[in-house]
Amino acid sequence: MDLLRQLRHVRRHWWVVLVTVMVALGVSALLTVRAQPRYVASVTFFVTTPNQGVSEAYQGGLFLQQRVKSYADLLSSDRLAQSVVAETPVGLTADEVQRRVSTSTEAGTVLLRASVTDTDQTRALRITETLAARFVDLVQKVETPPDGKTPIKIEVVSGPRVSASPVSPQPVRNLVLGGLLGLLLGVGLAILRGVADIRLRDSAGLQRATGSPLLGEIPFESNARTAPLIVGEAATSARAEAVRKLRTNLRFVDVHEPARVIAVTSALQGEGKTTLSCNLAIALAEAGWRVLLVDADLRRPKVDDYLGLDAGVGLTDVLVGDVQVGDVVQRWGDKSLLVLPSGSAPPNPSELLGSKAMADLLLALRESADIVIIDTAPLLAVTDGVVVAVQADGALLVSQQGRTSRTQVAAAARSLHSVSVRLLGCVLNMAKVPKAEAYQYEAYRVVASTATPSVPTDRATSARHSEDAGVNGVSDRTQELTRLPR
Repeated sequence: MDLLRQLRHVRRHWWVVLVTVMVALGVSALLTVRAQPRYVASVTFFVTTPNQGVSEAYQGGLFLQQRVKSYADLLSSDRLAQSVVAETPVGLTADEVQRRVSTSTEAGTVLLRASVTDTDQTRALRITETLAARFVDLVQKVETPPDGKTPIKIEVVSGPRVSASPVSPQPVRNLVLGGLLGLLLGVGLAILRGVADIRLRDSAGLQRATGSPLLGEIPFESNARTAPLIVGEAATSARAEAVRKLRTNLRFVDVHEPARVIAVTSALQGEGKTTLSCNLAIALAEAGWRVLLVDADLRRPKVDDYLGLDAGVGLTDVLVGDVQVGDVVQRWGDKSLLVLPSGSAPPNPSELLGSKAMADLLLALRESADIVIIDTAPLLAVTDGVVVAVQADGALLVSQQGRTSRTQVAAAARSLHSVSVRLLGCVLNMAKVPKAEAYQYEAYRVVASTATPSVPTDRATSARHSEDAGVNGVSDRTQELTRLPR
């Protein structure tokens, strides 16, 4: 995984980083407030040996540098701690005093430093004073040979003194460290969450999952739920412009073998395939194409709801031979858009859609319209979508950003490829458009919004147009479909 993708994960899950940093700062502040202040008392010793010349002084210095290391261990020994407790009762045991003592040396010198850390400032100073006196006496006893001549001399050159302010806790340092640790942990969690998230997050992921070109990105609009069609005021929205781009890309997918019968499907239910089918048909009709929209989702048809049409009879009734297709096709709007609703709910949708009657019907529709758009069932739910896509010139796979997983989209694409369906491309629905692109479109939308829409503005108006077409008689529809079987 490259750095750019990791940065995208962090940007997408910025709230994880923020929450982690805030929690880390809160924990650091809580620990700082609850921690007891600690003071440090220190004393510095200078270790020397009598000498009589330069040569002896040099050799004695080397000897003392090695000896100082042993004295550092002697400062924290049990014997010295017990002597301190015996001389100065401070309410601590020898082990507790021993744990409070720390030592340090400076390389190349004969200086030895002892520190006592305690929550009581006065007690720390008393322990250090006693420690300094007892340590000098202890070294004299240990180093004095039987002849009584001491080769080592230890003097206190600094201290004992105690710090005026607590050495811990340090609020600023604790908060800074807590914030840095929280930031590192938050970035790690954001990247881990991004790697573990298998949902589609961008168009690149959709292309990799399907192995097909991206033909369009339909931006998310909050009012699309109540006004799904790109008519009226929505005709000048960014969503409508994205559908028009899809229309253009779809017409030039393969100029040598253009697709005239297109099956629109998705991996799961609720990804917006029906809405896209209706809007794509509207956009194609606006461009002057003779378009026929077929609702082949016989299990949960929605085209009639979006377009405000009567779905009492339709595709199912035509396939079983109860009615002729020219009698159930309905005109929508004042453009060259005809709609074939789903009709009655059949008990065997897959068998009906895969029948010879369906193949003959698609052949007749191909000759009667410039483009046939077929709304089909989701691929992973039932096999209806694959059955219809096999008979079409190609399929258009719709996926919703942030909802469908990459594995589900890949499985849907494999189901089409396994039966040699021509996958024209994929569409990322409800996509998040960068603010810069949205701003650029809004700048042009002001000019375009003065145009008066020539299509129905809502479902009620579209239903009225459909009723008007029915009242005018079957003759208009017959003229549109003179090449269909009667």
